[in-house]
Amino acid sequence: MFDDDDADDIHPLFYGAPKSTEFRKLRKRLVQNVREAIETYGMVRPGDRWLICLSGGKDSYTLLAVLTELKWRGLLPADLLACNLDQGQPGFPATVLPEFLTRMGVPHRIEYQDTYSVVIDKIKPGGTMCSLCSRLRRGNLYRIAREEGCSTVVLGHHRDDILETFFMNLFHGGRLASMPPRLVNEEGDLFVARPLAFVSEADCEKFARGMNYPIIPCDLCGSQEGLQRAQVKKLLDEWETRSPGRRQVMFRALMNVRPSHLADPGLFDFAGLMAGKIELSGNPPQLRDVD
Repeated sequence: MFDDDDADDIHPLFYGAPKSTEFRKLRKRLVQNVREAIETYGMVRPGDRWLICLSGGKDSYTLLAVLTELKWRGLLPADLLACNLDQGQPGFPATVLPEFLTRMGVPHRIEYQDTYSVVIDKIKPGGTMCSLCSRLRRGNLYRIAREEGCSTVVLGHHRDDILETFFMNLFHGGRLASMPPRLVNEEGDLFVARPLAFVSEADCEKFARGMNYPIIPCDLCGSQEGLQRAQVKKLLDEWETRSPGRRQVMFRALMNVRPSHLADPGLFDFAGLMAGKIELSGNPPQLRDVD
C-alpha cells in the first residue's frame, strides 16, 4: 500500500515522498489515524461529496494528502473537492494554492471574499476578531458546499486543536466543550467533519515539511483569542515535556465522559438518585475522591 517505487501507482500529491523508514511509518500512521476517526464517528456514507477546506497550512495539506490517499486506494467512498477561501488578508499569496492544486491534479475551487475588511470595520483595535472572522468564513464555506452539492464540510483541526479548545472553554468560557469530530450545522443541512481528530500536530508538521508542500505561514492577528490559544498551547507543551504522552491521555478523557461524576444537573438526574441499599445512620455519608 505504501510502495512508491512505481510512480504510476501513486497520486501526484505523493511524488517525491521521502524513502526513509521513519517517513513511511509516519505516512502509515496518519492514514490509520484518519481511517479510525472516520469509522469511529461515522463520518462518511457511500455517495457523499466532501468539501475539503484548505488554508495552505501544514494541517490542511496533511488532511488533503491523507484523504486523497484513502480515496486513491478505494478506502473512502466519497468525492473530494478542495476549496480555499481567500479572505482578503493583506499579503496572502493568492497564487500558491491554485497553482499547487492544478499541478497536482486535485479538483478544487478557489473563492475570494473580502471578509477581512468587514472584520476590521466592525471590530475596534485590540478587540477579539476571531469570533466574527470564523462566522464569516464558516458562512461562506457552507454556501460553497451547497453550491457544489457537498454533504460534508471537512476541516483540518487535529487532536491538539481539539484539546486547546477544550482548555480555552474551561479556563475562559466556563464550560466543558470542545470541537466535536462530527456535527450537523445549525441549519441542519450539512455535516462538519474533522478527520484529523486522532492526529497529533507534530505528525502534521513532520509530514507536510517532509513532502515540501508550499506552506503558507500563519499570520497571527494578535487578537485576544489568539493570545489565549497561544498560552494554552504553551501550557500543554510544558505538560507534554514533563510527561510525554500527556496529550493523548487527555484526549482519551474526552472520549470517556462520565456525567454522573461531574456537576451538570441537565446531564444527570442527581435529585432523582435513589438510596437503594445505603444504610441510613447518624453519620453523614463520606465522599470519596474519584481518580
